Amino acid sequence: MTQQVSGTPWLKPFFLKTPVRVVNPLRQRRHTLPASEFRNLTPQDAISVFEIEREAFVSVSGECPLTLDEVLNFLGQCPELSLGWFEEGQLVAFIIGSGWGKDRLSQEAMTQHVPDTPTVHIHVLSVHRHCRQQGKGSILLWRYLQYLRCMPGLRRALLICEDFLVPFYLKAGFKEKGPSAISVSNMHFQEMEYTLGGQAYARRNSGC
Repeated sequence: MTQQVSGTPWLKPFFLKTPVRVVNPLRQRRHTLPASEFRNLTPQDAISVFEIEREAFVSVSGECPLTLDEVLNFLGQCPELSLGWFEEGQLVAFIIGSGWGKDRLSQEAMTQHVPDTPTVHIHVLSVHRHCRQQGKGSILLWRYLQYLRCMPGLRRALLICEDFLVPFYLKAGFKEKGPSAISVSNMHFQEMEYTLGGQAYARRNSGC
């Protein structure tokens, strides 16, 4: 059995393989929700996004990468630069990005979307607490980067992360650009860059 996944015109349909099993028609649930779906996020998803983000980040750093208002802003301005992973209709992981027009990220990049630029700023990648340690973070990032490759005019993706996440992004094909000029509550970050060209990187279970 396979489930077709689709989204914007650039997010080409693909299929997720699931084990084939025989279901008693008398016990089969009557619903139309796909078992697993990848799609762009909308402002209607903002509450679910923020709840996952808050639980993931506040307990560790005390700060969310995006406030609820910023989530709503980016999903309203550039929903095509987001990607959510849904299982039976429930959001389990997501990425939110926006456009950026300079070589390096600055503090302004945290809240601004610059349209029609070749650079995507990845603000946040987060996985629901019940779905961690299953490789979902690396799988979603792989899907997202391949999706960006299909979007006309995009050349690279940038992000900032703490030092302990650098190996995760290096495995994903990012390269270090050095310390970031951005700081949040005395936290310091490394800036990472991914070139949207060449071969797709191999999926690996990073533990995220």
